[in-house]
Amino acid sequence: MTIFFGLLSAIVWGGGDFAGGLASRRVGAWRAVFYAEIIGLALLLAALAIYREGLISTRGLLLGASAGAIGSLGLLALYRAMQVGKMSIAAPVSALLAALLPVVVGALTAGLPPLTQMAGVGLALLSIWLVSQTEGDARLRLERLSDLRLPLLAGIGFGTYFILIHGVAQEATLWPMIASRAGGTLVLVVVLFLRRESAHIPRAGWPLVTLSGTLDVGGNLFYVLAAQAGRMDIAAVLSSLYPGMTALLAWFVLKEHISGGQRLGILAALAAIVLMTI
Repeated sequence: MTIFFGLLSAIVWGGGDFAGGLASRRVGAWRAVFYAEIIGLALLLAALAIYREGLISTRGLLLGASAGAIGSLGLLALYRAMQVGKMSIAAPVSALLAALLPVVVGALTAGLPPLTQMAGVGLALLSIWLVSQTEGDARLRLERLSDLRLPLLAGIGFGTYFILIHGVAQEATLWPMIASRAGGTLVLVVVLFLRRESAHIPRAGWPLVTLSGTLDVGGNLFYVLAAQAGRMDIAAVLSSLYPGMTALLAWFVLKEHISGGQRLGILAALAAIVLMTI
């Protein structure tokens, strides 16, 4: 079930990133992320009203809120890295580190997984790197070490989110996500206030923003279910395969070119999934 929910998380998160990318073109990246967070929080509160899940501990709420805040800071670092640096460095470094951190923590706390699963994890990490490469940037071009600062911060933020949410997910399903969304929304409110940007978006942008927020919270839900079902490292690595889904959607919907490296990464991801199921 960890593999099943982890793959669903990657698929849904990848769709959310694709919708979010389109929404960013219409309303701006900051507003797209901000309203997607709010929409996700509203959906979770509606689900809580229906399922009436019991309140988790104060520690769980604080950990969940911290996870959301740190994840949002990681997202801000990634956007800044893409703005001032090279996407060919920012995307793969952040995605790879986001998956690698839970692997290290999982090995220290739960021991190493079986050999075939270890091979699958290694192959999945390679595929994350490959599918995150931008077109025409098949090789990492690092001119100075400062190019790595923001991508590393982004990856640490995402990886820490995976780790913290995994711990809280053992208490409940909805409340950890609500706490996470609340923490992330608070960070984005502060950022928007400091940037003094208008929060207005055109009516035509709402469908994509709503789709992005819905899919993003769906990806979070499936990751929480994957974390509840089994090992954190397997759940995090599989969920981190989302760039492959984004690339496939861009190819299918927008007719964007998929590079040879990205195709190789998608094949590596499929092989990794097979190894993890053995």
